Amino acid sequence: MRERPHDGPLPAARPVPGARPPHPDGDRVPGPPGPGRAPLTRRQYAYGVTVALLVLVLLVVGILR
Repeated sequence: MRERPHDGPLPAARPVPGARPPHPDGDRVPGPPGPGRAPLTRRQYAYGVTVALLVLVLLVVGILR
């Protein structure tokens, strides 16, 4: 495949009539916001408290030994 010689800088981009404006480099394309985070259920809250108490008990037992 033959490569074409370098002719110089590329032409500047021009906005398309009726289209959205271009985004600068590094910006995210806007979209609809995602759904919010669901609140914790009672079961999840109970599991969290149980694990925290278990870790606390094991820590105290480990320190006192």
